[in-house]
Amino acid sequence: MATPDFIRTIRADAGHQLLWLPGVTAIVFDDEGRVLLGRRSDNGKWSVIGGIPDPGEQPAECAVREVFEETAVHCVPERIVLVEALEPVTYPNGDTCQFMDITLRCRAVGGEARVNDDESLEVGWFALDQLPDLHEFGVFRIKQAMAEEQPAWFNRS
Repeated sequence: MATPDFIRTIRADAGHQLLWLPGVTAIVFDDEGRVLLGRRSDNGKWSVIGGIPDPGEQPAECAVREVFEETAVHCVPERIVLVEALEPVTYPNGDTCQFMDITLRCRAVGGEARVNDDESLEVGWFALDQLPDLHEFGVFRIKQAMAEEQPAWFNRS
């Protein structure tokens, strides 16, 4: 995920200290029930689509923007799948962040899936029984998004 300019500005004063940030994940399904994934350019691994909202940007707007920026697919958010505070992560440059992830189930409404920026090496649609190797973060969110009529999941630990 590319670092937004506003985060670079904060980092100029904050250094590497922990930043508490919002994050949005979009689980996008097409009419065939396939899920949209991207193979990240930073680590070469397949992942669900997501990013950091711009200041003042609503989570649903962020999901739509991130999906289009990364995959050229237009989507419509349908519902909140989960809200979860993630564990802190330290990046190779020493920056530390902790994200409050808001995951949305989305439906594709147009566009052709393709690499649309420098954050992905590949993008594609995958049948749920033919997913590539994914981190548990993505697998859990896909499973939660598949469950119809299920209320949003909240970590209560």
